[in-house]
Amino acid sequence: MPARRGHGLKILFLRSACIIPSLTTEQRCARMPDLIEVPATDGLRIALVYATSGNLTGRPVYAPGARCALRPQAARCLERAVRAARRAGFGLIVYDAYRPAAAQAVFWRMLPDPRYVADAAQGSNHTRGVAVDVTLTDAGGAPLDMGTGFDDMRDQSHHDRDDLSPAVQRNRHMLLGIMLQAGFRSIPTEWWHYELPDAQEYALLPESDMVRVVPD
Repeated sequence: MPARRGHGLKILFLRSACIIPSLTTEQRCARMPDLIEVPATDGLRIALVYATSGNLTGRPVYAPGARCALRPQAARCLERAVRAARRAGFGLIVYDAYRPAAAQAVFWRMLPDPRYVADAAQGSNHTRGVAVDVTLTDAGGAPLDMGTGFDDMRDQSHHDRDDLSPAVQRNRHMLLGIMLQAGFRSIPTEWWHYELPDAQEYALLPESDMVRVVPD
């Protein structure tokens, strides 16, 4: 059952955190939990695509029970994005967030193209817990037309395309504006992918009980 409107995005901390604003990013990370769960709430639907067969591998990559998880810094930005989307009459769907390194290795074997999939040997910002894949929904919860589907690895999924309809352009620009205003940055090749601007400052995270990978 969705949460009642107005309650906002409730973040479930796995252990206590002490946040001291004057500290550096590295020092703050050391004092905060690595990952927290981001649950569904009013205006935010969790639909982890890699927990299903409807992804580029054609099979579930995440084991049953996978949960949406992010570092606290990214979760706060997502909370702001949800509020901004709701003010405009929209909602958000999360397709992926924290991604274990073992899953990244599966995707790199399937598609070793760094425009779309980070080299597993170097690590993904998803594995750092600071990247999220999202789309917008209308007030009724239906995904807006973005011109291509999630994980459609074609030029048409890039930003700044001239071969998309005005309606698709508006939808992508609305998502872009919401996510940038919330504190994320985009990447050129995927309209759905957003990450913290200082993503590379965060360490790659080990596999978490919140997201287990199905053995090959």
